[in-house]
Amino acid sequence: MTYKFLLFDLDHTLLDFEAAEEVALTQMLEAEEVDDVTAYKAYYKPMNQQLWLDLEAKKISKEELVNSRFALLFEHFGKVVDGKVYAEKYQSFLMNQGQTFAGAKELLAELTVSGYQIYGATNGITRIQEGRLRASDIKPYFKQVFISEQTGYQKPDKEFFQVLADQIPGFAKDQALFIGDSLTADIQGGNNAGLDTVWYNPERKENTSPAIPTYTVTSYSELLQLLHGQRSE
Repeated sequence: MTYKFLLFDLDHTLLDFEAAEEVALTQMLEAEEVDDVTAYKAYYKPMNQQLWLDLEAKKISKEELVNSRFALLFEHFGKVVDGKVYAEKYQSFLMNQGQTFAGAKELLAELTVSGYQIYGATNGITRIQEGRLRASDIKPYFKQVFISEQTGYQKPDKEFFQVLADQIPGFAKDQALFIGDSLTADIQGGNNAGLDTVWYNPERKENTSPAIPTYTVTSYSELLQLLHGQRSE
């Protein structure tokens, strides 16, 4: 199989979300002069992860997620705040964080030189993801980036991938490869859409989900080897 269209997840695959979140949360909480920044972050991070899982499972809406998470955070520490107002404050810090993983730029540069068409596909808030890409060093390599808030659908919905297929010139499923770290969003989404997938799994996690990746790699170099090998067959 020779692939032409490479569809990349962003966070945890190319963009270092943990680094971005750490800086943005610290900046916001320090600006708010909370008593214990470390304690606030320790509570927020797993809570936020669970809310995103609830969103994937359609237990909550994107609006509920965005507007409730900081109200829930401050409530845990005995304070009542307007979650929507704090969502805006946090976004203003997060959207300027363009941290990428080491080697991400070099990976995309090599794939571009090799003739692949590179697209981004991310679940997220448009303002944040566009800002983070602008602040990063990888934005120039994408022909287009599809953001769930813009498409009206999110991974793993089959409709999200249909939007990509409809908007990418000359798109063909059998020439497309979706690459991402999330089994529940990226790999299951690819399964739902009938696309080949690469599970980017640098932490070598065990797959206990129903999602079935076509390939699994643990590093960018393995991904390059896989793609070069496909072309030489």
